[in-house]
Amino acid sequence: MATTTAVPELMTTREVAEHIRKTPHAVRQMRHRGIGPRGTRVGRDTLYDRADVLAWLAARTSADPLAQRATA
Repeated sequence: MATTTAVPELMTTREVAEHIRKTPHAVRQMRHRGIGPRGTRVGRDTLYDRADVLAWLAARTSADPLAQRATA
């Protein structure tokens, strides 16, 4: 019986940018500065695991004091 491993759903820089309503350039700059979601270079492209992007976004939301006040 063969075991199957779940392949992560990968997003392109453009898809991440659309998801967070930023430009692809802004996503590249955030990644370059170390404040963006973790990505993996595959050839000339950078791909992002959807779970990593959602976890990064959740961490940013939980660290934002204005977001904390809005939910209180």
